[in-house]
Amino acid sequence: MYADESGDSGLVGSPTPYFALSGLVVHESQWRACVTQLIAFRKTLKAAYGLPQRTEIHASEYIRRPPVPGMPKHVRMAILRNMLDELSTMKFVSVTNVIVSKAGKPANYDVFGNAWQALFQRFENTLKFGNFPGAHRQDHGMILTDATNGTMLRKLVRRMSVYNPIPHQQWAGPGARNIPILRIIEDPSERNSNDSYFIQACDVIAYFVLQSFHPCSYVRRGGARNYVRRLGPVLNLRASHANQLGIVIL
Repeated sequence: MYADESGDSGLVGSPTPYFALSGLVVHESQWRACVTQLIAFRKTLKAAYGLPQRTEIHASEYIRRPPVPGMPKHVRMAILRNMLDELSTMKFVSVTNVIVSKAGKPANYDVFGNAWQALFQRFENTLKFGNFPGAHRQDHGMILTDATNGTMLRKLVRRMSVYNPIPHQQWAGPGARNIPILRIIEDPSERNSNDSYFIQACDVIAYFVLQSFHPCSYVRRGGARNYVRRLGPVLNLRASHANQLGIVIL
C-alpha cells in the first residue's frame, strides 16, 4: 500500500478543518503492469500538455503555481483530472480514503495518529479478506509512504501489532476486543514522492478527498469538488458503509 495525506493534522491554528489520507493498494503480482501503465500515462501527459515525464505531480502545488512556466491553471487541473481518470481504469488497484473532521474534537485528539490507524486497519482487513481485485486472501503487505513522520508511523504499526482494540458492534454493548494486526509486515518505508508515481497518485487522491469536504475557491468555481467520484471503479467501498464512496470519516 502506497499512502499520502492532504491538509494539516494540527488542531490549534490549523489552516484546514479537515485532514485527508489515501492509500493505494496493488498486489505484487500486478505491480509491474501498473507501473507500466503509469509510465505510459506520463508519456501521454508530456505529449498532450508538455509536462516533463520526471516532473512531480503535486496537486496542491499545481493549483498554486505552474510546474512548467506559463502552464495555464485549467491545464494543470486537467492533468490532475486525467490522473484520477487513469487510476479509475487500473483493474488491479484499490483505493481507501480516510478523512478527519477536526470540528468538535477534544484538545488531546490525535488527528494524525487516528487517521493513520484507521488506514492501517483497513489495509489489514484488505489483506486478510482479499478486499481488492484478484480476490487474493491471507496475503501479507508492506506500507510505503511519502517522507512524512516515519518515527510516529513506525511506532504506530508496532503498537498495533501487539495492541489494536476494535470497538464492539453496537448490539454487543460497550467495550472492545484486542485484534492485533498480523498481515502488515515490516515498518512503513519512506519514499521520495518525486521518485514514485504511486505516491504522486496518492497525493492527488488525498487532495480531492479533502476538496470534497472543504473545497478551495478555484475547485469550487471549476466544479471539481466531486472529482473523487471519478475514482468510483477502484474505491474500496468496504472501508466504510457510512457513505457511497467508502470514505472513512472520523
